[in-house]
Amino acid sequence: MVERIVDAGRAVLLEHGYEGASTNRIAARARISPGSLYQYFPNKDAIVAEVADRWTTELHARISRVFTTALEGPGWSSSVRVTVLEMLDALGENPRLLRVMVEQLPRTSGSRLAEFERRIETLFAVWLRSNRAHRSGRPLDAIAWMLVRTVENVAIAYVLEHPDIDREVVADELTAMVTTYVQTVL
Repeated sequence: MVERIVDAGRAVLLEHGYEGASTNRIAARARISPGSLYQYFPNKDAIVAEVADRWTTELHARISRVFTTALEGPGWSSSVRVTVLEMLDALGENPRLLRVMVEQLPRTSGSRLAEFERRIETLFAVWLRSNRAHRSGRPLDAIAWMLVRTVENVAIAYVLEHPDIDREVVADELTAMVTTYVQTVL
């Protein structure tokens, strides 16, 4: 039953957005009574949170796997490019859901998306330290935060705005931007 409700919640979010979603619409979409829905979820926000958590968990697993493997690889520049391409692909699989998640849902510091960003930042900062960037005296945690946010925001904007720029060009330019900046730290 939980799966039906979550699937219905996702469909209603895609169709009506956050403001237009309601427990009545979600219950109708799941073909259950509102009373039955309340046995599993106390309100709309709980359902939306579960939809967001599942989406973020899938995204997290996919990007983290590629990012971690890439950081262990020999080619720094190609590692960044592989990660950027994977992010573009993962975010691009459902642009409508991405739009709802980014533009309509309340953003909290304890969300899974925020946790995912912190994990990537930490991995990147550890990688910088392991490559002796700590000797530069530069603020590695700040650098990791800025680079993760830059890549994330450009990737999201690319998927949502559909600019007349080839995906490979976006990947190449983000890779050049990140690697050039990181070279000043190493």
